[in-house]
Amino acid sequence: MTGVKSIFEPESVVLIGSSRIREKVGMTSPKMFDGVIYNMNKFFVGKTYVVDLEGNKGVKSIDELPKIPEMAVIMLPPNLAIEQAKICAQNGVKALVLLIGGCMVAQYQELLRLRKKFGIRILGPNTIMGVINTINGLNTIFHRDVMPLKGDIAVVSQSGGVGACLLDLACCQEIGVSKFAFVGDKIDIDDVDLLGYLSQDENTKVICLYMEGLKRGREFIEVAREIVRTKPILVIKGGVTREAARRAMSHTASLVGSDVIFDAAFKKAGVIRVDDIEQLLNSAVVLSKQPRLSGDNIAIISNVGGPAILAADAIVKNGLKLATLSEKTRLTIEKRFRGIEAVNPIDLIADARKERYSIALEAVLSDPNVDGVMVINMLKSCFFEPEDALVIAEIADKHEDKPVVDVPAGGEDFISVQKVLRKTRIPVYNLPEKAAEAMGTLRIHNKKRKPRDSDLV
Repeated sequence: MTGVKSIFEPESVVLIGSSRIREKVGMTSPKMFDGVIYNMNKFFVGKTYVVDLEGNKGVKSIDELPKIPEMAVIMLPPNLAIEQAKICAQNGVKALVLLIGGCMVAQYQELLRLRKKFGIRILGPNTIMGVINTINGLNTIFHRDVMPLKGDIAVVSQSGGVGACLLDLACCQEIGVSKFAFVGDKIDIDDVDLLGYLSQDENTKVICLYMEGLKRGREFIEVAREIVRTKPILVIKGGVTREAARRAMSHTASLVGSDVIFDAAFKKAGVIRVDDIEQLLNSAVVLSKQPRLSGDNIAIISNVGGPAILAADAIVKNGLKLATLSEKTRLTIEKRFRGIEAVNPIDLIADARKERYSIALEAVLSDPNVDGVMVINMLKSCFFEPEDALVIAEIADKHEDKPVVDVPAGGEDFISVQKVLRKTRIPVYNLPEKAAEAMGTLRIHNKKRKPRDSDLV
């Protein structure tokens, strides 16, 4: 893991590029070079060196540096990139991040020879954006000032485009991230290596993967099965259809196979497979913030009737059940608030404010028949105010063994409540269907978190 650790936790980094060269077709350009220099100087707490082949941005050669850096980020056309990779390996650099594309087979082979001869670890080629570590500020993204908040969700993406989408959503929705890795062609460092590193990373609680192909399937299963005992792994598999699989082979040099085989591998590994990018992040957030869902019984507390009915449907569709509330819970709520029928889903009526939510949520979370709660609090058509939502976090903190999710259904209502709850442990969703899906993922992880040894054939 030493070389992989150097990708995320180097003490020093050299950025190797050109202030002049611009590929006719390709990412190499002064714009990319300048952007990475800017972000590294702004965010990275370690030492950043710059090698510019023209000498305008820094020295012309790694030999001119006062010390040999632990990691090198190379942003050059393939021929020049291979030359610089060779110089780095010969000088004792431990790891390379190759923000390059368009490599030929012979160039892949040359990189692999460097790996074998010198022990240097290689991320890429074709990573496009490289790595982010929010803990030490490592940031090889070329878009300036793009840095997600610190958090405990790690993202590994084989595709730069999918990874960029996940990064943009994380920044937009203020989702905390620990690590980001854009792995590209995976000629050396791959999913298995990164899972091994992230399994030991104390800043990571949830691991998200986007993959198009997998070279070390058996090892992936073995490593993942151990990790999911303590950390959930979520995965999106690209190239499911025959047409998409053909494109994936040329996109990131992926080795693709039957989706049935991948699905079986994921199940054996205890990995949770999701369908799309939004579900990946929604599931990651609830897994990082909430306790495990130990049973199927969910209660719904709402200030509107229609969305509560949709929520009930969604709960059942995601393999869960509507909890049957105890007589004690029913009487506690109905005696306090005349006119409210405490039957799941509980409709607190449109004039409900924080006091009504507080009493109802306390009663429901105290009910032994309830394993988790979905709270719906719409603003439009109701008297509920965004600040009232803080009471949901306060009551939920008294019942740390039961997950709670919040649904201020809509657009503007969602944004208003999300701002209030963003520093709490309550995940916020804009639709009850998304919240139900997330709770379903919680339940799935609880069932998979301790796979049996006999499952591994």
